[in-house]
Amino acid sequence: MHSFGYRANAVLTFGVTMLALMCFLASLSDTFTVPTTSAEVKILNINWFQKQANGNDEVSLTLNVSADLSTLFTWNTKQVFVFVAAEYETPQNALNQVSLWDGIIPSKEHAKFWIHTTNKYRFVDQGSNLKGKDFNLTLHWHIMPKTGKMFADKIVMTGYRLPEEYR
Repeated sequence: MHSFGYRANAVLTFGVTMLALMCFLASLSDTFTVPTTSAEVKILNINWFQKQANGNDEVSLTLNVSADLSTLFTWNTKQVFVFVAAEYETPQNALNQVSLWDGIIPSKEHAKFWIHTTNKYRFVDQGSNLKGKDFNLTLHWHIMPKTGKMFADKIVMTGYRLPEEYR
């Protein structure tokens, strides 16, 4: 006969294997959903555009952020992390990203939102690269599932430009 330890090990191994298989199948079932999201970010005002004492450019913006991310939520979604980033090019870097605002959406009921805010984080460029600069505002999101792999996507909104002079 097999010992108690051997039988307990077999039962525990089988249970953990079945739990891992169920988590895998649950995660796999979520990969076939195709979300349809909509978002819009408007710049209402450039509050200030100045050169700091250390020579860096700084911008303060007033934004309207509206989005409907409710299709991102399935039975496997724990929460969604959302942020708005300004993206632009400089001679030193092909892509600069500055986070302006972020938030955590805990449930589908909160996934349709409209926010009027100034940038939560400072929009600062190392140097004097922002005068007259074209930039994009991008709404990024990261879906944090209960089980399985995280998923990230974004919506890019183009056509923004900073002033030629400080104010």
